[in-house]
Amino acid sequence: MLYLRLAPEQFSCDEKKILWTLAFFKDRRATRWSENLFHQEVDTGVFPIQSWADFEQQFQSQFFPVNAEADAVNALEGSSYYQGNWTVDDYLDHFLTLVSDARYTDPWTLVVKFHRGLKTNIQDQIATMPFGRPANTDLETWYTAAWRINQARLTNKAFQSTLWSTTTAPTCSALPRPASFSMFCLPQSAPPPISPRSAPPVPSGGIPMDVDTVWKMHPTPPQGCY
Repeated sequence: MLYLRLAPEQFSCDEKKILWTLAFFKDRRATRWSENLFHQEVDTGVFPIQSWADFEQQFQSQFFPVNAEADAVNALEGSSYYQGNWTVDDYLDHFLTLVSDARYTDPWTLVVKFHRGLKTNIQDQIATMPFGRPANTDLETWYTAAWRINQARLTNKAFQSTLWSTTTAPTCSALPRPASFSMFCLPQSAPPPISPRSAPPVPSGGIPMDVDTVWKMHPTPPQGCY
């Protein structure tokens, strides 16, 4: 419908609108219904749908729920509409669709059902707000409060994830490195103990390089030494 309104010059008659729309019927029941229309045209020589209004009516009868209002009421009276693993945005979109189909209008009833379907942690935060708690008949304020709490939770989660990644340094062994640079990595375990070496034997003439002993043995430098 949006494209038909944006480019009306491309559709000079209802037949072009119908045929262009049927080009998108490419899966399961939609394909079978579209093929059946063309089979009828082959058999009778006339396309079975002549106006866009007729096409809309047949499309709704084929693909819309038989009783959308009853289905929505049953969903809202049960628990299948609860948020579960949905985001707040997806839950809100689904809830508003059900409310529209069910034609619920009582603000208190809508707030109770919206509140009940939220995740427990979001329910608790809204219900225990010390200031600015939404009224039990102000549905729009409940929508806004749930959205803001969810955004704050996601922001905090992202912050905690970033904080953890910047304060946790990887071990040296976990980093790929050339063999020539392995000296910069600290060992992951203590090195084996070094066994003590035995002292070298002391020669009978004294300890090598013992200046005092050599000087006492030769107090006068030999001739020719400078």
